[in-house]
Amino acid sequence: MDVLAVMSRHDHEQVVFCNEPAVGLKAIIAIHDTTLGPSLGGCRFYPYPTEEQALSDVLRLSRAMTYKASLAGLNLGGGKSVIIGDPETDRSEALFRAFGRCVDGLGGRYITAADVNTSVTDMEWVRRETQYVTGLPETLGSSGDPSPVTAYGVLVGIKAAVMTQLDIDNLRGIKVAVQGVGHVGRNLCRLLREAGAELFISDINQAAADGVVAELGATWVDHREIHAAPVDVLAPCAMGGALNEVTIPEIKASIIAGAANNQLARPTTDGEALYRRGILYAPDYAVNAGGLINLANELEGYDRKRALAKVEGIHDTLMRIFRMSAEEERPTHQVADGLAEGRIRQAAGGKSMHPATAVRTAERQ
Repeated sequence: MDVLAVMSRHDHEQVVFCNEPAVGLKAIIAIHDTTLGPSLGGCRFYPYPTEEQALSDVLRLSRAMTYKASLAGLNLGGGKSVIIGDPETDRSEALFRAFGRCVDGLGGRYITAADVNTSVTDMEWVRRETQYVTGLPETLGSSGDPSPVTAYGVLVGIKAAVMTQLDIDNLRGIKVAVQGVGHVGRNLCRLLREAGAELFISDINQAAADGVVAELGATWVDHREIHAAPVDVLAPCAMGGALNEVTIPEIKASIIAGAANNQLARPTTDGEALYRRGILYAPDYAVNAGGLINLANELEGYDRKRALAKVEGIHDTLMRIFRMSAEEERPTHQVADGLAEGRIRQAAGGKSMHPATAVRTAERQ
């Protein structure tokens, strides 16, 4: 892979490769855009089959964070990091402290946090080497695990979508298929059950799925079939790319709103396919912004009440996107992209931006 060519194609500012063999650290930090402020995004720990796949993932994730922060009205840019390895066997204090030193070397251009397969404890280890980390324990005056707040934001988004698509102002009896019941997915299931929704769930981790079935009385569906469940709402909450040329024709839900990042395998093509089918898609970086909003609040001195009030703004953001989509006859992902890009252009003073900080409207794959 020609790294510089890929960076230029999608306007990334900086990519940092971190290597410390003595502790098993192989990591990549990607900073997409800092027009609005320092980049903030979680650290994902995953056994990528190849380094090229890890790089591709971190580039896509960091770009999505730029759009998420912009649309949420935050003074932050987009960044993300990945650690290549098996979180079951490779996790150690030494590894995360080494990663913390890499983060610290960027001097605040990137602020890290927990993400897939990383935890608050891991971030405590990172903190021993750098101040540029969020999502720390509440005992340190921070917010702790952001996944419950992310889940709350998704619930707010689902309510907005149900109101728009079904003209119903509550979730009682609404059938929701949750694809992936990790930290965010399980919390979302609890909130949906409290709201009266009927749950259908799946996960590649059968023990996790069985736990939600036992706790909440959800109906289990094979993870290879959950996208086609006969429900009102499909909530992708696992890895990205779940909405693609294979799954979209089989979707029976009329609403898609979930916590996963990069849900559209091919942003332009797959977003348009959903629009043509009449499926209301809540753009992923709009509906799953609760965790980022929560972490951004922590940077100001954490106040949970203030953070949740800001997260509730996801409802109004989505209603605006849905309304504009209907009025302009454009897919929701195009509307959301335009709003996010517009704010960045405004922050840049409306001038032609340097290629490293420009945000393109062209297809992002």
